[in-house]
Amino acid sequence: MPHNDDDGRALRDALQLSPDNIPLRQHLADTLLGGGRADEAEKEYRHALALAPESERLKLGLASCFYQQGKYSQALVIVEDLLKKPDTPARAYVLHARLLLQAGEVPRAVRQYREAISLDPGAADGELANRLGVGADAEKSPVVDGRVRESWEGDEEEVEDSAEGIERPKCTFADVGGMEPLKDEIRMKIILPLEHPELYAAYGKTVGGGILLYGPPGCGKTWLARATAGEVKASFLPVGINEVLEMWIGQSERNLHGIFENARAHKPCVLFFDEVDALGASRAQLHGGSQRQVINQFLAEMDGVASSNAGVLILAATNAPWHLDSAFRRPGRFDRILFVPPPDAEARAAILRILCRGKPLDEPDYDLLSKKTDGFSGADLKAVVDVAVEKKLREALRDGRPRPLTTRDLAAAAATVKPSTKEWFATARNYALYSNQGGVYDDILKYLKM
Repeated sequence: MPHNDDDGRALRDALQLSPDNIPLRQHLADTLLGGGRADEAEKEYRHALALAPESERLKLGLASCFYQQGKYSQALVIVEDLLKKPDTPARAYVLHARLLLQAGEVPRAVRQYREAISLDPGAADGELANRLGVGADAEKSPVVDGRVRESWEGDEEEVEDSAEGIERPKCTFADVGGMEPLKDEIRMKIILPLEHPELYAAYGKTVGGGILLYGPPGCGKTWLARATAGEVKASFLPVGINEVLEMWIGQSERNLHGIFENARAHKPCVLFFDEVDALGASRAQLHGGSQRQVINQFLAEMDGVASSNAGVLILAATNAPWHLDSAFRRPGRFDRILFVPPPDAEARAAILRILCRGKPLDEPDYDLLSKKTDGFSGADLKAVVDVAVEKKLREALRDGRPRPLTTRDLAAAAATVKPSTKEWFATARNYALYSNQGGVYDDILKYLKM
Protein backbone atom coordinates (compact mmCIF):
# COMPACT_ATOMS: atom_id res chain seq x y z
CA MET A 1 0.00 0.00 0.00
CA PRO A 2 2.71 2.49 -0.90
CA HIS A 3 0.41 5.27 -2.06
CA ASN A 4 -1.66 5.50 1.12
CA ASP A 5 0.73 4.56 3.97
CA ASP A 6 0.41 8.12 5.19
CA ASP A 7 -3.39 7.80 5.22
CA GLY A 8 -3.16 4.58 7.24
CA ARG A 9 -0.74 6.16 9.70
CA ALA A 10 -2.98 9.19 10.14
CA LEU A 11 -6.02 6.98 10.73
CA ARG A 12 -4.15 4.92 13.34
CA ASP A 13 -3.06 8.11 15.10
CA ALA A 14 -6.68 9.30 15.15
CA LEU A 15 -7.80 5.95 16.60
CA GLN A 16 -5.33 6.33 19.44
CA LEU A 17 -7.41 9.32 20.53
CA SER A 18 -10.80 7.70 19.78
CA PRO A 19 -10.41 3.87 19.85
CA ASP A 20 -14.19 3.21 19.84
CA ASN A 21 -14.89 5.36 16.80
CA ILE A 22 -16.53 2.74 14.54
CA PRO A 23 -16.65 4.78 11.27
CA LEU A 24 -12.98 5.71 11.72
CA ARG A 25 -11.93 2.13 12.36
CA GLN A 26 -14.00 0.90 9.41
CA HIS A 27 -12.33 3.52 7.20
CA LEU A 28 -8.92 2.24 8.29
CA ALA A 29 -9.99 -1.37 7.62
CA ASP A 30 -11.32 -0.43 4.16
CA THR A 31 -8.08 1.40 3.39
CA LEU A 32 -5.94 -1.57 4.43
CA LEU A 33 -8.11 -3.98 2.46
CA GLY A 34 -7.95 -1.80 -0.64
CA GLY A 35 -4.17 -1.74 -0.30
CA GLY A 36 -3.91 -5.52 -0.27
CA ARG A 37 -3.15 -5.78 3.45
CA ALA A 38 -6.02 -8.13 4.24
CA ASP A 39 -4.44 -9.63 7.35
CA GLU A 40 -4.16 -6.19 8.99
CA ALA A 41 -7.63 -5.22 7.75
CA GLU A 42 -9.08 -8.40 9.31
CA LYS A 43 -7.92 -7.31 12.78
CA GLU A 44 -9.52 -3.88 12.34
CA TYR A 45 -12.83 -5.32 11.07
CA ARG A 46 -12.91 -7.74 14.01
CA HIS A 47 -12.26 -4.89 16.44
CA ALA A 48 -15.06 -2.82 14.86
CA LEU A 49 -17.47 -5.80 14.87
CA ALA A 50 -16.87 -6.25 18.59
CA LEU A 51 -18.27 -2.73 18.95
CA ALA A 52 -21.05 -3.12 16.33
CA PRO A 53 -21.74 -6.87 15.91
CA GLU A 54 -24.79 -6.38 13.66
CA SER A 55 -23.14 -4.12 11.07
CA GLU A 56 -23.63 -5.65 7.61
CA ARG A 57 -20.92 -3.43 6.09
CA LEU A 58 -18.37 -4.63 8.64
CA LYS A 59 -19.37 -8.27 8.12
CA LEU A 60 -19.03 -7.89 4.38
CA GLY A 61 -15.63 -6.26 4.84
CA LEU A 62 -14.47 -9.14 7.04
CA ALA A 63 -15.74 -11.65 4.46
CA SER A 64 -13.77 -9.80 1.77
CA CYS A 65 -10.66 -10.05 3.96
CA PHE A 66 -11.17 -13.79 4.28
CA TYR A 67 -11.59 -14.10 0.52
CA GLN A 68 -8.39 -12.19 -0.19
CA GLN A 69 -6.50 -14.45 2.23
CA GLY A 70 -7.90 -17.64 0.71
CA LYS A 71 -10.07 -18.39 3.76
CA TYR A 72 -12.98 -19.30 1.54
CA SER A 73 -15.01 -21.32 4.03
CA GLN A 74 -14.97 -18.50 6.60
CA ALA A 75 -15.96 -16.00 3.92
CA LEU A 76 -18.80 -18.25 2.76
CA VAL A 77 -20.26 -18.58 6.26
CA ILE A 78 -20.52 -14.78 6.59
CA VAL A 79 -21.86 -14.20 3.07
CA GLU A 80 -24.52 -16.91 3.36
CA ASP A 81 -25.70 -15.30 6.59
CA LEU A 82 -25.87 -11.87 4.93
CA LEU A 83 -27.88 -13.25 1.98
CA LYS A 84 -30.63 -14.42 4.33
CA LYS A 85 -31.36 -10.85 5.42
CA PRO A 86 -33.55 -8.30 3.64
CA ASP A 87 -31.89 -5.47 1.72
CA THR A 88 -28.69 -7.44 1.26
CA PRO A 89 -26.10 -5.19 -0.43
CA ALA A 90 -25.26 -6.05 -4.03
CA ARG A 91 -21.59 -6.45 -3.10
CA ALA A 92 -22.52 -9.49 -1.00
CA TYR A 93 -23.96 -11.17 -4.11
CA VAL A 94 -20.79 -10.32 -6.05
CA LEU A 95 -18.61 -11.86 -3.35
CA HIS A 96 -20.89 -14.90 -3.23
CA ALA A 97 -20.49 -15.24 -7.00
CA ARG A 98 -16.69 -15.18 -6.58
CA LEU A 99 -16.84 -17.86 -3.88
CA LEU A 100 -19.13 -20.05 -5.99
CA LEU A 101 -16.86 -19.65 -9.00
CA GLN A 102 -13.86 -20.60 -6.88
CA ALA A 103 -15.77 -23.74 -5.76
CA GLY A 104 -16.58 -24.64 -9.38
CA GLU A 105 -20.33 -23.89 -9.12
CA VAL A 106 -20.38 -21.73 -12.24
CA PRO A 107 -24.15 -21.67 -13.02
CA ARG A 108 -24.97 -20.53 -9.48
CA ALA A 109 -22.17 -17.97 -9.64
CA VAL A 110 -23.71 -16.54 -12.82
CA ARG A 111 -27.13 -16.27 -11.17
CA GLN A 112 -25.72 -14.52 -8.10
CA TYR A 113 -23.73 -12.07 -10.23
CA ARG A 114 -26.81 -11.24 -12.30
CA GLU A 115 -28.76 -10.69 -9.09
CA ALA A 116 -26.06 -8.27 -7.90
CA ILE A 117 -26.13 -6.09 -11.02
CA SER A 118 -29.93 -6.13 -11.07
CA LEU A 119 -29.89 -4.72 -7.52
CA ASP A 120 -27.14 -2.21 -8.26
CA PRO A 121 -25.63 -1.78 -11.75
CA GLY A 122 -22.76 0.02 -10.06
CA ALA A 123 -21.68 -3.28 -8.49
CA ALA A 124 -20.67 -4.64 -11.91
CA ASP A 125 -17.23 -6.22 -11.91
CA GLY A 126 -15.75 -6.46 -15.41
CA GLU A 127 -13.08 -9.00 -14.47
CA LEU A 128 -15.59 -11.31 -12.77
CA ALA A 129 -18.10 -10.86 -15.60
CA ASN A 130 -15.47 -11.96 -18.10
CA ARG A 131 -14.60 -15.03 -16.05
CA LEU A 132 -18.28 -15.95 -15.79
CA GLY A 133 -18.96 -15.17 -19.44
CA VAL A 134 -21.83 -12.86 -18.55
CA GLY A 135 -22.52 -10.72 -21.60
CA ALA A 136 -19.74 -12.40 -23.56
CA ASP A 137 -19.75 -12.46 -27.34
CA ALA A 138 -20.82 -16.00 -28.21
CA GLU A 139 -18.81 -15.88 -31.46
CA LYS A 140 -15.54 -14.78 -29.89
CA SER A 141 -15.53 -16.02 -26.32
CA PRO A 142 -15.20 -19.65 -25.23
CA VAL A 143 -17.49 -18.91 -22.30
CA VAL A 144 -21.14 -17.90 -22.55
CA ASP A 145 -23.16 -17.24 -19.39
CA GLY A 146 -20.78 -19.33 -17.34
CA ARG A 147 -20.79 -22.39 -19.60
CA VAL A 148 -17.75 -23.54 -21.53
CA ARG A 149 -18.94 -23.82 -25.13
CA GLU A 150 -16.85 -26.87 -25.92
CA SER A 151 -18.69 -28.80 -23.20
CA TRP A 152 -22.05 -28.57 -24.94
CA GLU A 153 -21.40 -27.55 -28.54
CA GLY A 154 -23.21 -29.86 -30.93
CA ASP A 155 -25.51 -31.38 -28.30
CA GLU A 156 -28.91 -29.73 -28.62
CA GLU A 157 -30.38 -31.53 -25.65
CA GLU A 158 -27.65 -30.32 -23.30
CA VAL A 159 -27.97 -26.75 -24.62
CA GLU A 160 -31.67 -26.83 -23.93
CA ASP A 161 -31.13 -28.21 -20.43
CA SER A 162 -28.53 -25.54 -19.62
CA ALA A 163 -30.94 -22.83 -20.70
CA GLU A 164 -33.48 -24.10 -18.19
CA GLY A 165 -31.01 -24.35 -15.32
CA ILE A 166 -30.66 -28.13 -15.59
CA GLU A 167 -27.23 -29.54 -14.83
CA ARG A 168 -25.72 -32.96 -15.58
CA PRO A 169 -23.25 -33.52 -12.73
CA LYS A 170 -20.27 -35.76 -13.40
CA CYS A 171 -19.35 -36.19 -9.73
CA THR A 172 -20.53 -39.34 -7.92
CA PHE A 173 -20.37 -40.74 -4.40
CA ALA A 174 -16.77 -41.72 -5.13
CA ASP A 175 -15.99 -37.98 -5.06
CA VAL A 176 -17.58 -37.56 -1.61
CA GLY A 177 -15.21 -38.36 1.24
CA GLY A 178 -16.79 -40.35 4.06
CA MET A 179 -20.51 -39.91 4.85
CA GLU A 180 -21.15 -43.65 4.36
CA PRO A 181 -24.30 -43.78 6.57
CA LEU A 182 -25.75 -40.81 4.67
CA LYS A 183 -24.93 -42.40 1.32
CA ASP A 184 -26.68 -45.61 2.42
CA GLU A 185 -29.82 -43.66 3.38
CA ILE A 186 -29.84 -41.86 0.03
CA ARG A 187 -29.26 -45.13 -1.84
CA MET A 188 -32.30 -46.68 -0.17
CA LYS A 189 -34.54 -43.65 -0.66
CA ILE A 190 -33.44 -42.41 -4.10
CA ILE A 191 -30.91 -44.56 -5.96
CA LEU A 192 -32.24 -48.10 -5.50
CA PRO A 193 -35.82 -47.14 -6.49
CA LEU A 194 -34.42 -45.89 -9.81
CA GLU A 195 -32.31 -49.00 -10.32
CA HIS A 196 -35.00 -51.50 -9.27
CA PRO A 197 -38.38 -49.85 -9.95
CA GLU A 198 -40.19 -53.18 -10.34
CA LEU A 199 -39.27 -54.29 -6.79
CA TYR A 200 -40.40 -51.02 -5.27
CA ALA A 201 -43.60 -51.07 -7.36
CA ALA A 202 -44.39 -54.53 -5.96
CA TYR A 203 -44.53 -52.96 -2.52
CA GLY A 204 -46.43 -49.91 -3.73
CA LYS A 205 -43.43 -47.59 -3.47
CA THR A 206 -43.01 -44.97 -6.20
CA VAL A 207 -39.78 -43.42 -7.41
CA GLY A 208 -39.49 -40.03 -5.72
CA GLY A 209 -39.76 -38.44 -2.32
CA GLY A 210 -37.83 -35.97 -0.24
CA ILE A 211 -34.77 -35.86 2.00
CA LEU A 212 -33.80 -32.92 4.20
CA LEU A 213 -30.09 -32.56 4.94
CA TYR A 214 -29.13 -30.38 7.90
CA GLY A 215 -25.94 -29.58 9.74
CA PRO A 216 -23.17 -27.01 10.06
CA PRO A 217 -22.24 -24.99 6.97
CA GLY A 218 -19.48 -26.28 4.75
CA CYS A 219 -19.95 -29.98 5.58
CA GLY A 220 -20.90 -31.08 2.07
CA LYS A 221 -24.70 -30.95 1.91
CA THR A 222 -24.77 -29.32 -1.54
CA TRP A 223 -21.93 -31.49 -2.83
CA LEU A 224 -23.73 -34.63 -1.61
CA ALA A 225 -26.92 -33.58 -3.41
CA ARG A 226 -25.02 -32.95 -6.65
CA ALA A 227 -23.20 -36.30 -6.32
CA THR A 228 -26.56 -38.03 -5.83
CA ALA A 229 -27.68 -36.81 -9.25
CA GLY A 230 -24.36 -37.87 -10.76
CA GLU A 231 -24.61 -41.32 -9.16
CA VAL A 232 -27.86 -42.09 -11.02
CA LYS A 233 -27.06 -39.95 -14.09
CA ALA A 234 -30.14 -37.85 -13.37
CA SER A 235 -30.80 -34.20 -14.14
CA PHE A 236 -29.90 -31.79 -11.35
CA LEU A 237 -31.85 -28.60 -10.76
CA PRO A 238 -30.45 -26.39 -7.97
CA VAL A 239 -32.80 -23.72 -6.68
CA GLY A 240 -31.72 -20.53 -4.92
CA ILE A 241 -33.88 -18.17 -2.90
CA ASN A 242 -33.58 -15.41 -5.49
CA GLU A 243 -35.07 -17.71 -8.15
CA VAL A 244 -38.31 -18.04 -6.21
CA LEU A 245 -39.04 -14.97 -4.12
CA GLU A 246 -40.27 -11.78 -5.79
CA MET A 247 -41.96 -8.65 -4.50
CA TRP A 248 -45.11 -9.01 -6.66
CA ILE A 249 -47.99 -10.91 -5.07
CA GLY A 250 -48.47 -14.31 -6.68
CA GLN A 251 -45.24 -14.25 -8.71
CA SER A 252 -43.25 -16.26 -6.15
CA GLU A 253 -45.88 -19.02 -6.26
CA ARG A 254 -45.74 -19.06 -10.06
CA ASN A 255 -41.95 -19.25 -9.95
CA LEU A 256 -42.12 -22.21 -7.58
CA HIS A 257 -44.67 -24.01 -9.76
CA GLY A 258 -42.48 -23.41 -12.83
CA ILE A 259 -39.45 -24.90 -11.07
CA PHE A 260 -41.35 -28.08 -10.19
CA GLU A 261 -42.75 -28.32 -13.74
CA ASN A 262 -39.21 -28.00 -15.10
CA ALA A 263 -38.09 -30.87 -12.86
CA ARG A 264 -41.07 -33.02 -13.91
CA ALA A 265 -40.22 -32.40 -17.56
CA HIS A 266 -36.65 -33.68 -17.06
CA LYS A 267 -37.20 -36.68 -14.79
CA PRO A 268 -35.47 -38.48 -13.32
CA CYS A 269 -34.43 -35.22 -11.76
CA VAL A 270 -32.89 -34.28 -8.44
CA LEU A 271 -34.52 -31.00 -7.40
CA PHE A 272 -32.31 -29.35 -4.80
CA PHE A 273 -33.37 -26.46 -2.54
CA ASP A 274 -30.47 -24.82 -0.73
CA GLU A 275 -31.21 -22.85 2.45
CA VAL A 276 -34.75 -24.21 2.33
CA ASP A 277 -35.64 -22.61 5.67
CA ALA A 278 -35.75 -19.24 3.85
CA LEU A 279 -38.56 -20.58 1.63
CA GLY A 280 -40.32 -22.73 4.20
CA ALA A 281 -40.01 -20.76 7.43
CA SER A 282 -42.36 -21.65 10.27
CA ARG A 283 -45.74 -20.06 9.56
CA ALA A 284 -46.25 -19.48 13.28
CA GLN A 285 -43.40 -16.94 13.16
CA LEU A 286 -44.61 -15.10 10.06
CA HIS A 287 -46.47 -11.79 10.27
CA GLY A 288 -47.34 -11.27 6.60
CA GLY A 289 -49.64 -13.34 4.40
CA SER A 290 -47.59 -13.45 1.20
CA GLN A 291 -44.92 -15.75 2.60
CA ARG A 292 -47.62 -18.07 3.93
CA GLN A 293 -48.93 -18.46 0.40
CA VAL A 294 -45.45 -19.38 -0.84
CA ILE A 295 -45.19 -22.08 1.84
CA ASN A 296 -48.66 -23.42 0.98
CA GLN A 297 -47.67 -23.56 -2.69
CA PHE A 298 -44.43 -25.35 -1.79
CA LEU A 299 -46.34 -27.97 0.22
CA ALA A 300 -48.88 -28.46 -2.57
CA GLU A 301 -46.10 -28.96 -5.14
CA MET A 302 -44.37 -31.50 -2.92
CA ASP A 303 -47.64 -33.39 -2.52
CA GLY A 304 -48.10 -33.46 -6.30
CA VAL A 305 -51.64 -32.14 -6.01
CA ALA A 306 -51.93 -31.07 -9.66
CA SER A 307 -49.10 -33.15 -11.21
CA SER A 308 -47.36 -36.38 -10.30
CA ASN A 309 -43.90 -36.11 -8.74
CA ALA A 310 -42.92 -39.67 -9.71
CA GLY A 311 -39.31 -39.52 -10.82
CA VAL A 312 -38.69 -36.18 -9.09
CA LEU A 313 -36.27 -36.61 -6.20
CA ILE A 314 -36.41 -33.66 -3.83
CA LEU A 315 -33.40 -32.84 -1.69
CA ALA A 316 -33.09 -29.79 0.51
CA ALA A 317 -30.37 -28.43 2.76
CA THR A 318 -30.48 -26.09 5.70
CA ASN A 319 -28.20 -24.91 8.48
CA ALA A 320 -31.23 -24.09 10.66
CA PRO A 321 -33.85 -26.91 10.54
CA TRP A 322 -35.53 -25.47 13.64
CA HIS A 323 -36.78 -22.55 11.52
CA LEU A 324 -38.47 -24.86 8.98
CA ASP A 325 -42.26 -25.21 9.15
CA SER A 326 -43.17 -28.53 10.79
CA ALA A 327 -45.55 -29.38 7.92
CA PHE A 328 -42.53 -30.10 5.70
CA ARG A 329 -41.56 -32.99 7.98
CA ARG A 330 -44.81 -34.86 7.38
CA PRO A 331 -44.43 -38.33 5.77
CA GLY A 332 -44.52 -38.01 1.99
CA ARG A 333 -42.65 -34.70 2.06
CA PHE A 334 -39.24 -34.54 3.76
CA ASP A 335 -39.79 -37.88 5.46
CA ARG A 336 -36.06 -38.48 5.84
CA ILE A 337 -34.22 -35.87 7.91
CA LEU A 338 -30.51 -36.58 7.85
CA PHE A 339 -27.88 -34.92 10.02
CA VAL A 340 -24.71 -34.08 8.07
CA PRO A 341 -22.01 -33.77 10.74
CA PRO A 342 -18.46 -32.59 10.30
CA PRO A 343 -16.42 -35.43 8.82
CA ASP A 344 -14.88 -37.93 11.22
CA ALA A 345 -11.14 -38.76 11.20
CA GLU A 346 -11.47 -41.37 8.43
CA ALA A 347 -13.62 -39.06 6.32
CA ARG A 348 -11.25 -36.12 6.84
CA ALA A 349 -8.39 -38.24 5.54
CA ALA A 350 -10.51 -39.25 2.53
CA ILE A 351 -11.52 -35.64 1.84
CA LEU A 352 -7.91 -34.46 2.01
CA ARG A 353 -6.92 -37.18 -0.46
CA ILE A 354 -9.62 -36.00 -2.85
CA LEU A 355 -8.68 -32.33 -2.42
CA CYS A 356 -4.99 -33.06 -3.03
CA ARG A 357 -5.69 -35.18 -6.09
CA GLY A 358 -3.79 -33.92 -9.16
CA LYS A 359 -1.41 -31.73 -7.13
CA PRO A 360 2.36 -32.35 -6.74
CA LEU A 361 2.69 -34.37 -3.52
CA ASP A 362 5.43 -35.80 -1.33
CA GLU A 363 3.42 -38.63 0.27
CA PRO A 364 1.44 -36.63 2.87
CA ASP A 365 0.40 -38.55 5.99
CA TYR A 366 -3.34 -38.05 5.69
CA ASP A 367 -4.11 -39.98 8.88
CA LEU A 368 -1.85 -37.67 10.88
CA LEU A 369 -3.40 -34.62 9.22
CA SER A 370 -6.91 -35.86 10.02
CA LYS A 371 -5.98 -35.92 13.73
CA LYS A 372 -4.84 -32.29 13.50
CA THR A 373 -8.12 -31.17 11.92
CA ASP A 374 -10.68 -32.42 14.44
CA GLY A 375 -13.97 -30.55 14.07
CA PHE A 376 -13.10 -29.20 10.62
CA SER A 377 -15.81 -29.12 7.99
CA GLY A 378 -15.18 -30.13 4.39
CA ALA A 379 -14.98 -26.43 3.50
CA ASP A 380 -12.44 -25.89 6.29
CA LEU A 381 -10.31 -28.73 4.88
CA LYS A 382 -10.49 -27.12 1.44
CA ALA A 383 -9.27 -23.89 3.04
CA VAL A 384 -6.33 -25.83 4.54
CA VAL A 385 -5.31 -27.17 1.14
CA ASP A 386 -5.78 -23.74 -0.47
CA VAL A 387 -3.55 -22.07 2.14
CA ALA A 388 -0.87 -24.73 1.70
CA VAL A 389 -1.01 -24.47 -2.10
CA GLU A 390 -0.78 -20.69 -2.05
CA LYS A 391 2.32 -20.84 0.16
CA LYS A 392 3.90 -23.32 -2.28
CA LEU A 393 3.01 -21.05 -5.20
CA ARG A 394 4.78 -18.13 -3.53
CA GLU A 395 7.86 -20.31 -3.03
CA ALA A 396 7.70 -21.53 -6.65
CA LEU A 397 7.47 -17.97 -7.95
CA ARG A 398 10.46 -16.98 -5.82
CA ASP A 399 12.62 -20.03 -6.59
CA GLY A 400 11.51 -20.61 -10.16
CA ARG A 401 10.51 -24.26 -9.67
CA PRO A 402 7.51 -25.99 -8.07
CA ARG A 403 7.89 -28.11 -4.94
CA PRO A 404 5.50 -30.86 -3.80
CA LEU A 405 3.11 -30.52 -0.88
CA THR A 406 4.32 -32.27 2.25
CA THR A 407 2.73 -33.30 5.53
CA ARG A 408 4.48 -30.35 7.21
CA ASP A 409 3.02 -27.90 4.66
CA LEU A 410 -0.52 -29.11 5.21
CA ALA A 411 -0.13 -29.29 8.99
CA ALA A 412 1.18 -25.71 9.08
CA ALA A 413 -1.78 -24.58 6.98
CA ALA A 414 -4.20 -26.42 9.28
CA ALA A 415 -2.80 -24.50 12.26
CA THR A 416 -3.88 -21.22 10.63
CA VAL A 417 -7.48 -22.31 9.89
CA LYS A 418 -10.01 -22.39 12.70
CA PRO A 419 -12.96 -24.84 12.50
CA SER A 420 -16.10 -23.00 11.45
CA THR A 421 -18.50 -25.54 13.00
CA LYS A 422 -18.18 -24.58 16.68
CA GLU A 423 -20.53 -21.62 16.49
CA TRP A 424 -23.20 -23.73 14.79
CA PHE A 425 -23.03 -26.44 17.46
CA ALA A 426 -23.37 -23.83 20.22
CA THR A 427 -26.78 -22.92 18.76
CA ALA A 428 -27.80 -26.45 17.74
CA ARG A 429 -27.07 -27.78 21.22
CA ASN A 430 -29.74 -25.55 22.76
CA TYR A 431 -32.39 -26.66 20.24
CA ALA A 432 -31.43 -30.32 20.70
CA LEU A 433 -31.75 -30.02 24.49
CA TYR A 434 -34.85 -27.87 24.79
CA SER A 435 -36.82 -28.06 21.51
CA ASN A 436 -36.37 -31.68 20.49
CA GLN A 437 -39.98 -32.72 19.94
CA GLY A 438 -40.17 -36.26 18.61
CA GLY A 439 -36.40 -36.71 18.86
CA VAL A 440 -35.72 -34.83 15.61
CA TYR A 441 -32.33 -33.63 16.85
CA ASP A 442 -31.22 -36.79 18.66
CA ASP A 443 -28.36 -37.11 16.17
CA ILE A 444 -26.94 -33.80 17.39
CA LEU A 445 -26.98 -34.99 21.00
CA LYS A 446 -25.38 -38.27 19.92
CA TYR A 447 -22.67 -36.43 18.05
CA LEU A 448 -22.01 -34.18 21.08
CA LYS A 449 -22.09 -37.29 23.32
CA MET A 450 -24.76 -35.81 25.55
